[in-house]
Amino acid sequence: MTPGEDARFMALALALGRRGLGNTWPNPAVGAVIVKNGVIIGRGWTQPGGRPHAETQALKRAGKAAEGATMYVTLEPCSHQGKTPPCADAVARAKIARVVSSIEDPNPEVGGQGHKKLTDRKIAVEVGLGADDARRDHAGHIRRIADGRPHVMLKLAVSADGKVAAAGRKPVAITGEAARHRVYQMRADYDAILVGIGTVLADNPALTCRLPGMYERSPVRILLDSQLRAPLACHLVATVRETPTWIFTSKTASEIAEQILQERGAKVFRVGSQNGRLDLDEILKTLSAEGITRLMVEGGPTVAASFVDADLVDAVALFHAEKTIGEDGIDALEGMSLDALTASDKLKKTGEAEFGPDRVETYERV
Repeated sequence: MTPGEDARFMALALALGRRGLGNTWPNPAVGAVIVKNGVIIGRGWTQPGGRPHAETQALKRAGKAAEGATMYVTLEPCSHQGKTPPCADAVARAKIARVVSSIEDPNPEVGGQGHKKLTDRKIAVEVGLGADDARRDHAGHIRRIADGRPHVMLKLAVSADGKVAAAGRKPVAITGEAARHRVYQMRADYDAILVGIGTVLADNPALTCRLPGMYERSPVRILLDSQLRAPLACHLVATVRETPTWIFTSKTASEIAEQILQERGAKVFRVGSQNGRLDLDEILKTLSAEGITRLMVEGGPTVAASFVDADLVDAVALFHAEKTIGEDGIDALEGMSLDALTASDKLKKTGEAEFGPDRVETYERV
């Protein structure tokens, strides 16, 4: 293969892997492509719930033709026996001749052992093609392994004067339809989406992917509610049988309220708190233990500021609208300027795009 062909096939593997984002936790969303004599003979991506894995899906499609072929895969094939046999063994049995892998798996149960198994079987292994894109796509898996918490993306929609609500925290539509549709698409790429009780009481959001054919891709909904004040009629509780809702509360919250919420189908977790604020580190570690790798935080202002203050924001999607709200509106970050994000030395701007009259800026942790 030429370098150009390698790059093209790896780009396809990365695109295939992204199909699983938000849908494969606790496993990473991997993509794989098998090519022989310049022709794609198999392709696969991690299936819902994390298995089957991408490599075995691609091998199944390639069949016996896989012998002597090249496999492009976005993450090192696993080498350990989990709920399924090691993918590295399956690749070797299929007599693949060459494996082009974007990055080594940071999981200590793999950590280079998958590649070693392949080289021990005389399979040529090349690592590094598409590494930057792969690290971005696998950010949740990497963060969970490295820090024991999910990758956190903060989404904010602000008016032209930096507000997110009208006086008295009254909700107001800020962005237009095109931007809202983009947010629904983003939600589908995350395992879970988080808001605080203030947002629920003010907006009663559904936090689902309200686009044709995408409702079932809605993430787990996470609510921070230190005193279990969520009304039983609110969307997050009333539709819990359709889309899971997990509620984090304090250790002093009502046991009766907890029991009622659990009977409705919600999962309730009690964590430590200080000055009325739930412990975000404990919350994120609990989410990681439950398998969540990618978390989208949608606010409101108090929750958003808490994540920024705790240095727990790994990426930002900042939507800017043309409309203004006025000086008496509510700031996007409680007690903070937006400069805490846009001028932070911990974040770098990575892109900008327009959605109708609105635009979005994206940032990533340096």
